Amino acid sequence: MKNKAVPYLKIRRFTTQNTTRPFLILGAFILILFFSACSSDPTEASKNNEMAHLSPVDLVYPQLDTENSRWFLFSSACRPFGMVNLSPDTQLGGAWGSGYRYKTDTIKGFSHIHAWQLSGLSVMPVSISDANRKTVFNDFESKFSHETEKIAPGYHYVELDKHRITAELTSTKRVGFHKYAFPKNSKPGILLNLNTVLGPSKTVDGALEQKDSQTLFGSFTAEPTMRRPKPSKVFFEIVLNTEIEALEKDLETGNYLVVLKNKEAPVLMKAAISYTSNENAKNNLEVELSHWDFDKIVSDSKDEWNALLGRIKVKGGIEKDRRRFYTDLWHALQGRRTISDVNGAYPDNTGDSFRIGQLPLYANGRPKFNHYNSDSFWGAQWTINTLWGLVYPEIMEEFTHSLLQYEKDGGLVPRGPSGGNYTYVMTGASSTPFIVSAIQKGIVKNDLESIYQALKKNHVAGGIMEKSGYEHKTKLGGGFKYYFEKGYVPHPIPEGKFGLHQDGASLTMEYAYQDWTLAQLAKKLGHKEDEEYFLNRSKNYTNNFNTKTGWMQPKDVDGNWKAAYDPYVYENGFNESNGAQSTWFVPHDLNGLATLMGGNEKAIEKLSAQFETAENLGFTSGNSHEKELHPEYRRIPINYGNQPSIQTAFVFHKLGRPDLSQYWSRKVVDSVFSGLSPATGYNGDEDQGLMGSLAVLMKIGLFQMNGGTEENPVYEIGSPIFDEVEIELNLDYYSGESFTIKATNNTKTNWKIQNAQLNGSPIETFAIRHDELVKGGELLLEMSDGGKGEN
Repeated sequence: MKNKAVPYLKIRRFTTQNTTRPFLILGAFILILFFSACSSDPTEASKNNEMAHLSPVDLVYPQLDTENSRWFLFSSACRPFGMVNLSPDTQLGGAWGSGYRYKTDTIKGFSHIHAWQLSGLSVMPVSISDANRKTVFNDFESKFSHETEKIAPGYHYVELDKHRITAELTSTKRVGFHKYAFPKNSKPGILLNLNTVLGPSKTVDGALEQKDSQTLFGSFTAEPTMRRPKPSKVFFEIVLNTEIEALEKDLETGNYLVVLKNKEAPVLMKAAISYTSNENAKNNLEVELSHWDFDKIVSDSKDEWNALLGRIKVKGGIEKDRRRFYTDLWHALQGRRTISDVNGAYPDNTGDSFRIGQLPLYANGRPKFNHYNSDSFWGAQWTINTLWGLVYPEIMEEFTHSLLQYEKDGGLVPRGPSGGNYTYVMTGASSTPFIVSAIQKGIVKNDLESIYQALKKNHVAGGIMEKSGYEHKTKLGGGFKYYFEKGYVPHPIPEGKFGLHQDGASLTMEYAYQDWTLAQLAKKLGHKEDEEYFLNRSKNYTNNFNTKTGWMQPKDVDGNWKAAYDPYVYENGFNESNGAQSTWFVPHDLNGLATLMGGNEKAIEKLSAQFETAENLGFTSGNSHEKELHPEYRRIPINYGNQPSIQTAFVFHKLGRPDLSQYWSRKVVDSVFSGLSPATGYNGDEDQGLMGSLAVLMKIGLFQMNGGTEENPVYEIGSPIFDEVEIELNLDYYSGESFTIKATNNTKTNWKIQNAQLNGSPIETFAIRHDELVKGGELLLEMSDGGKGEN
C-alpha cells in the first residue's frame, strides 16, 4: 500500500516555530499501528485486531475520487451539513472540475462555502516581504505536497511550500477555524479574495472593514448562475488572536490584504458567515465558538462525525471494505448545506424581493429545524430515502420541514433550492417521494393534510413538475400539457429548447412514478378521487413502451416512434441515460412492465443479458460523469455511475428472483464501490451523497425499490458484504434500540442467501416491512455458494 493512498500521512516539518497538531496527539498510536500494517504484510486477523482500535472517523478516506471532484463534492474541515464547509481549493473555475482536485499541486486559497451553486470567502495566508508586498494580490498561489498533507472529517492540514506556512483547518457548523504557523523571518499576512471566481459563480461587491484591533467584518455577493437565477449575498465576521497592523485594498483586483503584527505563537483566525446579516454572522460566531481552543474543536468535530457514522457498526470483510464503507457513509452526510443562522434567521429569495425569514422556535429560542441549500432529490428515492429514513430519521424530518418552509414562502415545494430560492434543477417533482417516504415511515406525523396539498400543487399546472432543467422564465420544457392531454411527453418537445433535461420519455416515466407516490399519500388521507386520478396517471409509462422492440422509446408529438431506434444512444429521449438503462425506470409497477415484455421470465432474461454485458464494461460509463457521453462508454446497458439505473439489480427481486438481486448487487459493489483511490470511487455523478448512500445500502443488504413510499414500506433483502451489521435506531422515532444483520458463512463466493430468519421466524420472501424492522432485533442470513447466479 502506497503512502499517498491512505488518509493519515507522515508530517514533514518546516524550520519554523513549533505548533501543536491535534492529530499527532489524537492519532499517534493509530498511526504506528497503521504504518506497521503497511510496511509488512500481516494476516487479515492481525489487521482486524488493529482495526478494532479505530473509530469510524479514523477509517474514512476523504480523498476518494478527488481526481474527479466537483465544487461541492469534496469536504474536509466541516461538520455534517455545515453552513461552513472549509477546504483548500486547487481549481477555481466552474461547478465541475473545481474545488479540491487531487492532481493539481497548487493551492489557490481556503474557501468557506462549497455548496450547490454557492461559493465564497476565500482566504490565503501569505508571508509578506518587501519584494512581494505589491505583487502578492496576483501572485499568492502555493504548491503543496500530498506527502505532508493530512485530511480527516473535520480537519485538514497542509504545508504551503511557497510561503513556508503550515495551515490547519477545522470548523463548527457556521464558523471556520484556522491555525497558521508562519516562518520567523517574514511578516504574517492573510489575503481575502472577496472579488474573484470560485466554483460555480463569481463573487463580486466584496467589501472588508476593520472593527477593532483584532476584528474584521464584511460581505460579498455570489452572482447569479444559469441554475440559481438571483444573486446571493453573504456576510461574515472575522476575529484573530493577534493584532492587525494594516488593512490594504488592491485597486486592480478589489481584494484585501490583512497585515498582522509579528507573533511567535501560531495565528488563530475565526471566520463566521451568515446569509442574512453581519449581526447574525457575529452572533453565529459568539454562540458556536466563544473560545480559542483549536484542538477542542477538532476533537468536537471528530466526536460529532463519530456519533453519526457510528450508528452503523460493521464486522467482517477485509480492511479496505470497512474503510470504504465508512467513507461511503461519510459521503451520505455531505453536500447539502445549512443556510439558517443559530437564531433561525434565513434568506428567502423565493419572492420578488429578498427578505429575511424566521424559522419557528422552541420556548428556549432554539429553531425547531435548520433551513437547507440542496441539489435536487432526483434519484434520492433509491438512496437517502432509505438510508436517512432508517438510520437518520431526524435528518429526514429536518429536510422535510425545510422543503415545506420553501412552499410556505414561495408557494411551491422545491426540488433543489439554492440561496433561499428555486433552481428547477433536473426534472419532475423529486421531493414528493422523499416527503411521502418520511410520512409513511412515521417520521413526519403532523399537518399531513397541508403537506399533501403542498405536494399536490407540484403535480398540476403551475407546479415544479412542468418545469424542466433550469427553466426560470417559462414552463414549456417539461412538456406537462402533453403528459396531461396525451399521457406522454413528446420528444422533441415542439415548443423548442428552453433548458436542459427535456428528454420526453424520461419525463413521462419520472412523472408516472412520482404520481404513484402522491397517490399513496392520497390513499393514506382518504382522498379516494385523487388516489384514483394519480394512479391512472402513474400508468402513463406504458405509453412509451414499444412492444415490437421491447424497449422504452420516445414518441413525437403525433405519437410516432422514432425510426431505426437505437436503445444505446445516450440522451436520445432519456435524461442522463440511454433507453436500455431507463427502460427499467418503473419502480412502482415492475410487474406491469414485465407483462409488457411478455412476462416475468422474459423480463428476467432481458435484464440478465443487460447485466452480463454491463459487467464486461465495469457497470459504469467510464470513471467520471464527464465521460458518460464518450463514444466508448455510453453504449452500456446499465450504468451504476448515475442515478437513472441504480435500482436495476433489485428489479430481479420484484420479479421473483431475489437470488439474482443478491448475485448482481454483490458484483456491482465489488466492481464499482470497493476501491480506495483518488482516481476512482463513484465512477460518475456522486451528486450530494446519493451514490455514497447507495453503496452503503447495497453493502448492508437493504434496499427499497419504490423509495419506501407505500403503506408500511418494504425493505428488499440483498447480499451484505459484512458478517455483521448493527444499525442503531433512534429511540425518538422507533421503538427498537438496534437492528442487527448477521450473515453466517459469508465469503466472496457465498453471496446467496440460503435461509433467512427474522427474530427466529423464517422469511420466505426475503423482504421485511418497516414496522417490523424498527422494532429492532436480528436478521439471520445463512449464506451459500450460488454459483454464477443462473438459477
